[in-house]
Amino acid sequence: MAGEIPDLQAQERAGTGKGAARAARRAGMVPGVVFGGDKEPLAINIPFNALLKRLKKGRFKSTLFNLQVEGHDDVRVICRDVQRDVVKDLPTHVDLMRLRRTTRINLFIHVDFINAEQCKALRKGGVLTVVRPEVELNVLAGDIPDHVTVDLSKVEKIGDVVTISMVDLPAGSEPVIKDRDFVICNISAPSALRSQGDDEEEEDGEED
Repeated sequence: MAGEIPDLQAQERAGTGKGAARAARRAGMVPGVVFGGDKEPLAINIPFNALLKRLKKGRFKSTLFNLQVEGHDDVRVICRDVQRDVVKDLPTHVDLMRLRRTTRINLFIHVDFINAEQCKALRKGGVLTVVRPEVELNVLAGDIPDHVTVDLSKVEKIGDVVTISMVDLPAGSEPVIKDRDFVICNISAPSALRSQGDDEEEEDGEED
């Protein structure tokens, strides 16, 4: 489960609009806005280097942050959007949403695959095909899981699949998609065996 909530420092931005945003970028900041929580939106600036470091760590949009802005009470936020430069792919604007610990939100959570060395299907020569490296879950803002675990030791045969119903989800989490038991991964036959099977089918067809 998620551990200590990391801090995210920002400054209140004086002025709004394109002019103030451009000035912020020239000063090495990324403009943003904090909204929600029954309060007025707050225009902020986040230091570019600090934000870029956070983005490179990954899972930025699924991490709950403790936002610290001088002159304002700390507030828990989660990122709802990061706008990027279309050429340089660098952040140009950030949208943050205020949350209560009891708020439920939909987030994409990373999937970890463990015990591959104990998987009978893989030991027989099967190949792991990951269909969903992330799954969308409805979670509590105050208890966002770091990941979902798929235990491959339980997969025994080549051709077997692992669906969401076969996974023990973190407490308080549930899949957003509820109308079907979607596949997370499968163990397929090696390409050489698949090709051999195709050749055999073609030969059978010629005999007919």
